[in-house]
Amino acid sequence: MNAAGDPGRNALMLNELRLPTIGRLWAEFAQRSDKESWPASRFLGGLLEHELAERAKRRIERHRTESQMDVTKTLASFDFAEVPMLSKAHVMALASGDAWLDKGATVLIFGPPGVGKSHVGCGIGHALIDAGYRVLYMRTSELVQRLQAARQSLQLPQALARLDRYDLLILDDISYVRKDQAETSVLFELIAERYERKSILITANQPFSGWDSVFPDPGMTVAAIDRLVHHSTIFELNNVESYRSKEAARQQKLDRSILKTNRQRQSSSDNDKQPKDPNP
Repeated sequence: MNAAGDPGRNALMLNELRLPTIGRLWAEFAQRSDKESWPASRFLGGLLEHELAERAKRRIERHRTESQMDVTKTLASFDFAEVPMLSKAHVMALASGDAWLDKGATVLIFGPPGVGKSHVGCGIGHALIDAGYRVLYMRTSELVQRLQAARQSLQLPQALARLDRYDLLILDDISYVRKDQAETSVLFELIAERYERKSILITANQPFSGWDSVFPDPGMTVAAIDRLVHHSTIFELNNVESYRSKEAARQQKLDRSILKTNRQRQSSSDNDKQPKDPNP
């Protein structure tokens, strides 16, 4: 019998076992093994390593898609020089996960609009996905609406339980949630449910003193903040010019430069087309 076995039967068994990478590579590996006289352990080990590597890659891709994060907002694309009060070393330490996720710690990022809060949060999230963790990014207002709908249908405990599958929940723009727009006690229930169990990263335009507009009553506001600041890392990105403002200014400067260059070229072209005086 051929050492490689029956190719058709092997393909069927590998498909049944859900080993697509081995199914794709085993014939090539078998040929090399026969030619180079590999030990059986090397042949099998090589196939298993490739299967595991591909499986990990597919899992990371799947987790990145389900995270709902902007794929361009990574730590590699974040300019730390533009935000000098933000410690790159501290952010990179958080990006490795480990201890702070194990104890359900919190990360809070404060600052005015446009300074890169969401970018930093997503950058940490992407790094954690690469490290094997699961992350979900949502606008806080959108999540509150979903949890409210779950409560109305008597499904809030199940909705909170489904969020437990994520090691990190990124709640962006918590300051835009308003208690007069809808009942936001569900947000407190989420915070209380994850307290010291699962981690949350929150971005906010307002400091804690402005959060009385988020929760239904002062007592709930204090209780929520108390849980969030316990085991927390807080970044304050104040006195930083908006990224969007700086980008707009750079684009305007570039546009003016292009316009000036085009005018100079047009002027030079017009001069070349002028008839020359035969009798200077």
